[in-house]
Amino acid sequence: MDVGVLFSGGKDSCYALWYVIHQGWRVQTLITVRSANPESYLFHYPNVRWVEAQARALRLPVRFIDSSGVRDEEVNDLRRGLEEVIGELRLQGLVSGVVASDYQKSRVDRLCEELKLASFTPLWRKDPFLLLREEVEVGFEIIVTACMAMGLGREWLGSRLTPQNVLKLKSLSEKYGFNPAFEGGEAETFVLDAPFFHERLEVLRHRVSWDGFSGRYVIEDLQASPKPARPRR
Repeated sequence: MDVGVLFSGGKDSCYALWYVIHQGWRVQTLITVRSANPESYLFHYPNVRWVEAQARALRLPVRFIDSSGVRDEEVNDLRRGLEEVIGELRLQGLVSGVVASDYQKSRVDRLCEELKLASFTPLWRKDPFLLLREEVEVGFEIIVTACMAMGLGREWLGSRLTPQNVLKLKSLSEKYGFNPAFEGGEAETFVLDAPFFHERLEVLRHRVSWDGFSGRYVIEDLQASPKPARPRR
């Protein structure tokens, strides 16, 4: 099956891509929405500009769709962009990394129905803690790029999600009531490396903004480094 993957550069869209590749589907392109609204209801915002570097590391093409970020217009922005991509690449399906947001899934599903695309959400309704643990255990190198929930302080910005940090997030989520997979917008992430990346990405320069309650880790420069060759079996 020929599919496009809605790809934000965060952990869940990356894991959804990992899943469909292992299903043997043909990923024709990554599709990334660049929203003008930092508080977008549908789309990832921080560090989306660096998706192009991830795409190069993945050896996959990426198509960018620009959105005004206006709540009632975001789906229409996505529709217009997808119509162009579908016509060019003859996609049969659209993959997204939505986990628990009915708001996001209902809109993507409806849009796919209108465009005669199959909608695939391989992470839908997975246990958020188990999902986060899986992503770390399979070798995803994930950094936190935004924090918007009580319990997630400035110290989390730029931190890597290690097995120990995953356990800390589980404990904090139980105490403060946020989703440990960040599906409710509690935080956002960026993937620097994964088993199917051909290069590892490294942040060279960044800046942190923090208003006392929430903040962002903004990547200002990064580089791709070769990964050691895998031993032959």
